[in-house]
Amino acid sequence: MQRPSPIQNDADNTTRFLVVGRNIFPTSGHDRTSVLVFIHDKPGALFDVLSPFARHGISMNRIESRPSHHGKWEYGFFIDLAGHIDDAPMQAALAELEAHSAQIKVLGAYPGAVP
Repeated sequence: MQRPSPIQNDADNTTRFLVVGRNIFPTSGHDRTSVLVFIHDKPGALFDVLSPFARHGISMNRIESRPSHHGKWEYGFFIDLAGHIDDAPMQAALAELEAHSAQIKVLGAYPGAVP
């Protein structure tokens, strides 16, 4: 009988799991926050969205764009950020971001993956 081939074929491969819930985890000191930001179609719109994070020392771990379905040429950006939603720099960056976005949704804050 032939053995099935292993699913894991790359030693550097990692799998990311998502837990859906209604509560935000308390800060652990090594957190991530995921947000969905909708922007308007205008020159420099993405720069306006990203620069508050740079000004407040927040690293982006991931960004992904999707059409917003609200209007032509409007996009939503899923952004994973280093830090917790309750951290003062995160609060300041998101407050600044409100002026440059059509809508912001905080999807969650959670402990970062263990390396």
